[in-house]
Amino acid sequence: MMRETLEIPPGFARHDRRSPVTEAWEPIYARKTEGAVILGLVAEAAHTNSRGFVHGGLIGALADNAMGLSCARRLGDGSSLLTVNLALDYLGVARAGQWLEFDTVFVKPGRTLCFAQAFVTADGEVCARANGVFRTVAREAAA
Repeated sequence: MMRETLEIPPGFARHDRRSPVTEAWEPIYARKTEGAVILGLVAEAAHTNSRGFVHGGLIGALADNAMGLSCARRLGDGSSLLTVNLALDYLGVARAGQWLEFDTVFVKPGRTLCFAQAFVTADGEVCARANGVFRTVAREAAA
């Protein structure tokens, strides 16, 4: 079901961290909590595959992004993170016109590895679960 307009949920503002891969998906929104960065966007037709579902690649990339940012927020020491492993389970579908939210619900930070889990929802219904492992490196080494 396509909506005429979709309200952005309270607490979300334009995401301040852009990259070339996500530029085509803008606008992306973020809400920061003490231990997480929750990403969100309104799914549009350009985000869908030939079946009309939001493409799994978009879901995977933004889940990876949300988990990495959440790990960095928890570490809080200026470390940079590199994805070591990313696993996704697609549990439902998301369609154009829905609000997608990428919420990291678990982070176990470590000196060299950080583990995270996120749930992706479409209008509040879970459509994917992601697990990520990130290597922590000094910001200079990541450049």
